[in-house]
Amino acid sequence: MLTMLEVLTIVVVGVMVGVEFCVAFVLNPILDRLPGDSGQLGRADGGRMLGAVMPVWYISSLVLVAIWAVAGWHDDGAGMVAGAGALLLVSVIMSVLLLVPINNLNKTWTPENRPADWKQQIKRWDRFHYVRVAVIVAAFVLLAAARM
Repeated sequence: MLTMLEVLTIVVVGVMVGVEFCVAFVLNPILDRLPGDSGQLGRADGGRMLGAVMPVWYISSLVLVAIWAVAGWHDDGAGMVAGAGALLLVSVIMSVLLLVPINNLNKTWTPENRPADWKQQIKRWDRFHYVRVAVIVAAFVLLAAARM
């Protein structure tokens, strides 16, 4: 049963990492190169869609890691699982304190109502997101290593 939990956790966290990596290094750069207001409108739509899904995904990942850490406390790799859990907790705190406030604004913006500094706010979100991606990649690596 523990093996199934470990594999499920690695898959759930791994797919989340893949989505966030894609947003940072594929999707947002593509949106930023679109002409006119298309990129900003695409980011706003993405913020609405992913903003509804990602909180559940982040919390579910954290819960799965916590269950794994408790269930496998005496196994080799338990420290790595606990470390991954700590990193995922950091990513949730970063999200709530740094990224969500900007995203909540961005998802309501249109070319008619966006603030004058909208590009700077988007760049700030991107910088925070790069750090968050690094944190969740590190958590994923720890989980994969703990399973070896």
